[in-house]
Formats: sequence, structure tokens, C-alpha cells
Amino acid sequence: MHLLAATPGSVDEGQEPVDLGQSPADVVFISAADTELAALSTARSEMTTPPGLRLASMMHLQHPMSVDLHIDACASKAKLVVARVLGGASYWKYGFEQYAARLADAGVAFAALPGDDKPDPDLRLFSTVSDQNYDALWAYLVEGGPKNSVNFLSYCQYMIAQAPKPQAAEPLLRAGVYWPGAGISDLSAAQTQWTQGAPIVPLIFYRALVQGAGLNPINRMTKALLQAGLNPLPIFVASLKDPISVATLDQLFQAAPPEVILNCTSFAVGNPHGDSSPNNPRTAASARQAPVLQAVLAASTEASWEEGLNGLSARDIAMNVALPEVDGRILSRAISFKGEAFFDAATECPIATYKARGDRVSFVAALAANWAQLRRAAPAQRQVALILANYPNKDGRLANGVGLDTPASAVHALALMQQAGYGVESAPVTSTELMAQIMTGPTNWLTDRASRTGGVLLPIADYIAHYQTLPYELRARLEERWGAPENDPFFDPEECGYKLSILRFGNVTLGLQPARGYNIDPVETYHSPDLIPPHNYLAFYFWIRHHQKAQVIVHMGKHGNLEWLPGKALAMSESCLPEAILGPMPHVYPFIVNDPGEGTQAKRRAQAVIIDHLTPPLTRAETYGPLRDLEALVDEYYEAAGIDPRRVAHLRREILSLTATSGLDKDIGFEGHESGDLAKLDAYLCELKEAQIRDGLHIFGQTPEGEQLRDLTIALARIPRGSGQGADASLLRAMAQDLGLEFDPLDCDLAAPWHGDKHGPLSDVSADIWRTTGDTVERLELLAQALMDRSCNTPGSQSAQVMQHVRQNISPKVAACGSMETQGLLAALDGKFVPPAPSGAPTRGRLDVLPTGRNFYSVDSRAVPTPTAWALGWKSANLLIDKHLQDHGDWPRALLLTAWGTANMRTGGDDIAQCLALMGVKPKWDSANRRVTGFEVIPASTLGRPRVDVTLRISGFFRDAFPGLIDLVDSAARAVLALDESEAVNPAKANGAGARVYGSKPGAYGAGLQALIDERIWDSQADFGEAYLEWGSYAYGKGRQGARDRGGFETRLGQVDAIVQNQDNREHDLLDSDDYYQFEGGAAAAVQSLQGQARPIYHNDHSRPERPLIRSLDDEMARVIRSRVLNPKWINGVKRHGYKGAFEIAATVDYMFAFAATTGAVKSHHFDAVEAAFLEDDDTRDFIAEANGPALREIAQRLQEAIDRDLWQPRSNSARARIAGLL
Repeated sequence: MHLLAATPGSVDEGQEPVDLGQSPADVVFISAADTELAALSTARSEMTTPPGLRLASMMHLQHPMSVDLHIDACASKAKLVVARVLGGASYWKYGFEQYAARLADAGVAFAALPGDDKPDPDLRLFSTVSDQNYDALWAYLVEGGPKNSVNFLSYCQYMIAQAPKPQAAEPLLRAGVYWPGAGISDLSAAQTQWTQGAPIVPLIFYRALVQGAGLNPINRMTKALLQAGLNPLPIFVASLKDPISVATLDQLFQAAPPEVILNCTSFAVGNPHGDSSPNNPRTAASARQAPVLQAVLAASTEASWEEGLNGLSARDIAMNVALPEVDGRILSRAISFKGEAFFDAATECPIATYKARGDRVSFVAALAANWAQLRRAAPAQRQVALILANYPNKDGRLANGVGLDTPASAVHALALMQQAGYGVESAPVTSTELMAQIMTGPTNWLTDRASRTGGVLLPIADYIAHYQTLPYELRARLEERWGAPENDPFFDPEECGYKLSILRFGNVTLGLQPARGYNIDPVETYHSPDLIPPHNYLAFYFWIRHHQKAQVIVHMGKHGNLEWLPGKALAMSESCLPEAILGPMPHVYPFIVNDPGEGTQAKRRAQAVIIDHLTPPLTRAETYGPLRDLEALVDEYYEAAGIDPRRVAHLRREILSLTATSGLDKDIGFEGHESGDLAKLDAYLCELKEAQIRDGLHIFGQTPEGEQLRDLTIALARIPRGSGQGADASLLRAMAQDLGLEFDPLDCDLAAPWHGDKHGPLSDVSADIWRTTGDTVERLELLAQALMDRSCNTPGSQSAQVMQHVRQNISPKVAACGSMETQGLLAALDGKFVPPAPSGAPTRGRLDVLPTGRNFYSVDSRAVPTPTAWALGWKSANLLIDKHLQDHGDWPRALLLTAWGTANMRTGGDDIAQCLALMGVKPKWDSANRRVTGFEVIPASTLGRPRVDVTLRISGFFRDAFPGLIDLVDSAARAVLALDESEAVNPAKANGAGARVYGSKPGAYGAGLQALIDERIWDSQADFGEAYLEWGSYAYGKGRQGARDRGGFETRLGQVDAIVQNQDNREHDLLDSDDYYQFEGGAAAAVQSLQGQARPIYHNDHSRPERPLIRSLDDEMARVIRSRVLNPKWINGVKRHGYKGAFEIAATVDYMFAFAATTGAVKSHHFDAVEAAFLEDDDTRDFIAEANGPALREIAQRLQEAIDRDLWQPRSNSARARIAGLL
């Protein structure tokens, strides 16, 4: 693509331009480090004849206008400008370019120095001072300290006024012990203040704080650790990659073995791209597997933190949260903020200092103490709480966990703890036994809760005592919504306390997480996105924390609701619900490896250590029942064609009759042209066979076996990994090349007649008819199975190379998952460090996420979208435009696109890349660090089509994790609006200015439809549209940080031509989660309500990045129902999992119903087929009844509701009778 004429654009991060208002002076010094500015301010004040000096914070010179104003008024009139550029030129791209160019034009000496001690050739290249002077200035700043600061200014005078040359920089210790009141010290200075035998907690921070007198938070943290009964060891370092600092840490750790490590440095030692893995001093042997808590020294002000819900700035999230997660650090809290200590009139600069926040310091000290206590407790005495999620709040849907047999996983975890010496008593040995115990006691199901026995009781007096310790503001909110504690429906007046769903197994308890509260008063609460949880929710965690006195909480499986409660996005305050409820509790969270976003939410809002687990086994859908019969008839039809016309006519009638009876004709889109319709049917049946579906569920701590292990391994090798060459090639492609088949099995027309060779190994693997290209692909799949089973040899060198990689790399990684998950859980429960690892979808080529059992991290948010994501997004955008043009006869002028944080973390930003491509905008990257630095607006002549006006509906987690991407899209949208183009080429100009990014209310999450569906409190499709608008009408972008803008959102939705949702992997589908129907269904309902007509909904398949597929929602829905939902292979797979298997069936019916209600994508014949598969089939109905009786009743209730609401007109009266008999 030719981009030479592209218009450059910069990302506006929402900051307003700042005029520093500085008058000229001889020396100008610019730095992002406030400690450095403070040190030079102090040094200037202590000099007898200081130079004229202006100090400027680089944080105030981010906006291009700020840079221009400062150069014009001050810098261009100086004699010397020194800038310390932390991270290199790309981190201050516009500023660096402008200062370098304009100071050179003005003849002003310019020294661009690295912000650390690592040489940067680019910075030196654009500096105009001599190498000798450059090195001298840099050395003073690298060494730091009061004397070097004075000599730095003296050296500036030497350069510009021939003043006496000061002595060279004096080395300051690169790393060492610091102690409040004593300054730079040694270990003995700390030991004199320690308590004999108390846990040692190193407190690691940057040497710059010693150099620039920014030690207030370190002093406060040290004091708080002492008060918490710990032995703090404050250690300053130049950086965690500096060899001297690493050696110093190792020496100190050997002399004073740590039990918990508290870290205040930024960035990571590891690399989020996985390119390299340098030694991490905090995971060296001397660190003794101590968990590492990340304490944030925030660059924002305390006032902005306290007043807002963002928690931290985009810069702080990247530097102090996302990158430290790469090292496996546990995010604690922000313990200090930048405050303006005074305005230094001499340098015309506000001097900022770190100011500790006392209650945040105390929280982190308590969290460190609790991790140390957990680590010191003997397993037999440890108090552990396992918590299972439950939503919707039905007894058929207890123990939620995506892709996980949660009951079996909980039973297995109890057994593992018992084997490890924990005080586990009378634990259930099967998941059936566990679920029977849970359902005997009180659950979240309110109907018959009062009559149940079991569980535990929290007396009201105890509840009140704990409740009174919460902040007044929080208690006022709770009572305003829910009233007095005694009004809670979970309060038992006879027992005078709360009946809680908690089972005791000795020192280990197992609880059912309480409902968020939407079920208590659904009509009044469904429109409240930031609903505060009710009293019983707090009572549950109060009992675990204060009565059981749990030392660690384990939330089992994706995901609970604690981390989604109202509050700041991260860097919690005491009034944020996750903190108020969980407190400073060590928190462990087994979580599916392919969901980095929602796992990251638990890490950032609930201090969780993730133990990632494997996805469910994947397998080919193959064919079954009526689909197999149809396939046989179609094969017979094509064999008879041209030979027996009467036989052909008979087969044609039989085929068309069977497709009409099953509703396949509607799913495929028959048009009444027999030959064309039969060709469509042939292609559709081939594609269904090759679909990837799940074969059962994962059990935490266990590796799949047998066919499940074989098929999962093939799924991992099916698509290319890494470079896609050699051992990383697709196994199917490698076999095809070895066999000389001359086609691409991953990108071909499956229904096309096969004219290639029909001999060799492929002829031996099946006796079935070999007619089409799809038949050839199927034989390749069967050959792959044979290779895995070692029943045949590879057909050539290329497949041999791939199979060697499978046996030596892929298979061992998969095999290790079970034991690694066990090790990870037990290590966390021992209070030990859990190694970090990347996250993502393994079957999308991400084998680096295996083996599981590690503390996954997400992405460097500044590097999204990646060039790889851009390639897919560009391709998908153009395919989408082409399909819409083909199907609807016109260009799409405006689209609504959903962007989820999880999906964009998993893919590196596919959705955002597609969004930008639709707009005709391309990201720009820095080649050195892969960061997105801006964008280019592609000229309309190059684009070759009209631009698309995209409205982005982001999820709440996307808002929290990717503020920079919001700024990128917002800046790009405003740049496109400002173009001098016609409305025909640029529809955004016709649609008008205004926000293009909308999402949930700040501090809230979701799309608002779940309570309507779960509690059955809707009358028409318009109700869903109203909820979607109510929950999503908050505008984001420049000057709109979550501002309510219902009118603006309605205007945007009133203009859209289509709705777009992308799915990036086949490890799940759209009937696996309520999120799909909430976002797609909510958008569809809102658009229908506003426009008076339905608009197309595209549900695109990005599971194979090189081959994105554009599909309508109706098409995707039919494929999922045919390939997975009705498939005996899937049904038999979930039957292996008892209660949770029946749960999965009930959930599928729920999500089908929700799509039928919101979009109409589920048709009457789909309900017919599902009822036949789940209720008419005796074996399946009996399985559900025996394994999970409530689920059977819930399925019948949901199907009856579909009848009552006229979403389904059953084809047979027997179906009605069966359903009625189960109610």
C-alpha cells in the first residue's frame, strides 16, 4: 500500500497545552524526573553565583503547542539547553524533534542525554555539544547527589561563560542500603531497628530518590513495615538491569533472606514480547521465591487520584503496572503521589515531590505482613478459603468457570491440599458429592432459601462490628440503596444472622460467592451499572476474613464478581468496593490462559496472583446424524449425475426435503435454484465438519488424556506458529506439500471437486467417498491423527520436521500443564513467588503461553495495535466493506464496532486496527521499541473507497486498561473529521462532530442486559435497547472522560449501517458467554429502536489471522448450533463432567434464548432441534436430570418462555408436552 502522501497525526492523550510562561535564561534544563528538578533547584539555591536557570518538567511539554510556546519564549533564547530523555527519543518524539531542529537553527547548544546510564546513539547524534562536554554533563546527572548537582550547574557555566571547570563527577553508590535518618548506610543500620526473628521485607526503590531527596514515601513505608511487625530493608538501585545493583541485591538477600519483597521501581526486567529473558534479581536463588509486591509511586497528584475513577494515568499504568506484571509482581496500591511543594521563582518551575498517602502505605504494609504470615504458617495450620462463582443466580448454574469443570477442579484442589499436609477434613471425593452438599444448604436462589439447612451463620452483632469499620461514605451508599442490615433477604430473623453458603472442611472452607444484588430487586436495579452489593455480600467475606480468619482466598475459575464491583479502575482507595470487601488479603486465582483481560482485572483490582490453566480440549466437529445422512445423499447425487437421471431427480427431492425439514435450507440461504442450492449445501456440510469445537472441559491440575490430548495437540499444530516456516509450519500444510497436493488445506474451497492424486497415504486412512477438496482436508486430518497415534510414518521431510517439533516441544508442553498448575497453586498457597508467563489463545499460534500454571501477564499497552494486528485489521476491514457492498449494494458509511479489553490484549489490538483501517488511518510505530507513536491519515485517492465513520463501544475493562488506545481512536477520528474532503468520501463530515468512543460509566462494567434476561423483566426488544443505551452512553476521548452523553450516543447509533463484533479464536463461541448477546444484542435492539429498522450484524471470524472471515450473525449462529450445540461429540464431551456438563447445556440454551430475544438470530427451527437433542433424547434428558436436576428444570423454563414470548413455534405438540411435564 502506497503511503507516501499520508497525513501524519499525533495521539492527543487528552492533556491540554500548557504555557510554562518562562522568561529566557542562559541554561534551560528539561527532565521527566521530578527528583532531578528538585535536586537542581536546591543546588542552584546553594551556589554563590549560579547561572541563570530555567527548569522544566517534560510532563508539561507533551502537547505540541506546549513545546512550540516554550521554544519560542525561552529555549531558543538560551545559551545551553540540556534535556534528559528517559526511554529514548520516541518517548518524547515531537518535543525531541522540535528542540533539536529549532535550537540548531537558533545556534543554541543542545545536549540530549539519556534518562538513565545506557548510551543512546540517536540522542548523541542530534546533540550539538562536544563529546567531552556531553559525557561530563551526563556523568554528573547519572551519579546524582547534592555535590554532583552543584557541579553540573558549574559545568554549564564553564561551557557558556568560561567559568572555572569543576571537578569531575563523584561516583555515588549505584546500589546500597538506606535507612531513614541515617541516609546511605549498611545492613547493620537496619538490623539495629529490627525485631528478632520477624520477617525481612526488602523495600527496593530507585537511587534517584536518594539523589533528589524524594524519600518521603520510602521513609513512611519503612515505618509502616516496622509497625506491622516486619523487618524492612530499604535498598536503592540504579536499575534492576544494572549489574552492580543486581549483585548488591543478591549479596543483601543472602545476608538477610527475604520473605516478601516490596518493589517501587518501574518497568520490567523481562520483555513483554518474549524476545529475551534477562536475569531478574528478585527471582534469583537468594530471593528464596519471595512474592514481590509492586507499590506505585504515582506521577499524578493525590487530588486527581482521589477525585477520579481512573486510578492512574496511562503513563503510570504502562510503567508501574503493565510492565511490572511481566516480572510476576503483585500489584498492591499507589502509596504516594506527586505534590507541588513550592514554586521556585528563581527557576520559574513548580518543584514537585513525592508525598506518601498514609492509609495506602498502611494497606501495603498489612498486605506484606499477611503474605509473610501465610508463608510462615505450617500447611496443617493454614486457613484457606476456596470460593466458587455463581451467575446467573440459579441452582443449575452454581460453580461457574469458563472452560473449567469447576466442581471437579475444587475437589481436586482439596485433595492436593490434603496430600500437601493441609488440615483438610471430611472433604468430598467427587464433584457429585460436593454439589449435593452445596445445594443442601442456602445458595443465591432466593425462592426456597429459608427452608434449607447447612452453611454457616454470621450473627448480626458481629456483622455490625465489622461493618462499622468501613468508611462512612461507603456505608451511606449501601444503606441508601439497601436499607438497614436486617432488611437483607439473606438475613434470618430467627437465627439473628446471615445464612451463608459456606462449607467447612477442617481448616479449608468452600463458599459460593454471593450475588451482586440485581436478583434482589431487579426492576429497580437493572438500570444501575454501578450497583453497590447488598449486606449479605459483605457478610460472606466478613465471615471468611474475621471468623474463619482465612490467610488466603482462592477464587476458582473465570470469573467471580468481586473484581468487577464499583470503584477505581486500579490503585484502589479504602472506599472502593473490592478493597473494602477483600481487604489486604493474599488472593490466588486459577484462571483460563486465553483470557488475559478479565484475569488482569483481578490482578489490578484485587491483588490477585493468577494461576493460569489450560483451555478445554479442542476437536474437529466432524459429522453426525442428519448431517451425515445428508452428506451421504449429496455424495450419491453427484456420483449419479450424468449417469442415472431418474435417480438424480429422486435424490434431489430427498435432499431438498431433508434440508427443509431440518431448517438447513434457511440457515444456508437456499434461493430456489436447485443446482446452486445443492452446491451451497455441499460447501456448508464440508465447512461444518472442519469446525473446531470443545470436547469436554478442563479440570484444574490435570492434563487431558487419550483422544482429547491427541486432538488438542493437533489443534495446536494445525495453524502456523512463529515464522510459520520449518518446524513452525502448519502440520496440514506440511503434509500436503510432502504429498505434492498443490493446494492450501487452511485456505481452500472445500466444496470444489478434487482433481488431484487419490493414491498414497491418504487413500489408506479412510474408505469413504473421496470427491471434494473437503474430503482431502478430512483425510489430512485423519492422517494427522494416525501420526499422533504413531500408526504410520510421516509422508515426507516437511511433515517430519513438524512432527519432530510436536513430539519434542508441543506435546511436552501440553503434558506438563497438569503438574505445573498443581505446582503453581501450591506455591502460591505457600506464600511463594509464582513465575510469570504470557497469555493468549494457544490454538491461535501462541504456544508461548504453555505450559500453564503460571502467573500470566497481558501486553505493553503502548505497543497496541501491533504491526501483526494491523495486517489482520486492514485485511478484515476491506473484506467487511466488500461484503457489505456485495450484500447491500452500497458502501457502509457508518459502523458500530465493539472493542473488548480481553480480545485486544489477546490479539495485540485486532479490533482497534480494524477500526482505524475502516477510517482510513494507519498507526505509526517506533522501530526500536514497537510503541505506537502516532498515525497517518491515508489519502482518499490511495484508499480507493469512502472512509467509514466508526463508533467504538468499548468495554469497561478496555477503558481501564487502554486509555492510550481511546486517545488514539479519538485523535484519529478528529483528524479525519478535519480533512478537506467531501461528505461522499468522508461520511463523518456529514454525521457531524462529537464523540466516537462510548463505554460504561466510570467505575462500572457491562452492557446492562443480563438482569433483564435472567430475571425475565422485559416486555419487548426496545427494553434491551434502552438498557444498552443507559449503560453505554458515556463518552470518552479528549475532554470527555466518561461524561454522560445519551443524546450523542443515540445520534451515532441512529446513523450506523451495520454492527460489527469480531471473534479471535475458536476456543469459545458466541453461545459460551453472556457478553456476546449483551453487546451484539443490546446494540441491535438499540439501533432497531432508534432507526425503526434492523441493521446487518457482522460476527467475524479472526481465528486464523492470515484468513479472516466475514460472516453475518445469523450465519455464525447457525454454524455454532449445527457444529457444536447439536453435535453428539460435544454433548458426550460435557456428559463426562456431571453437574458442570449439564450446567454447560443449560447455559447454551440461556444464551440462545437471549440472542433470539435481542436479535432474532436464533430461529424457531433451532429451538426445535435443541429441544430434540436435550429433552426428546432420553439419554441426554436423563443425564441432565441425574447430574443437575435444577438445570433440567431451568432448560424447560427457558424453552417455555421462548414459546410464551412467541420466539419459538414448536413443530410438534410432543415438544410442548415434554416441556410442560418438566415444569
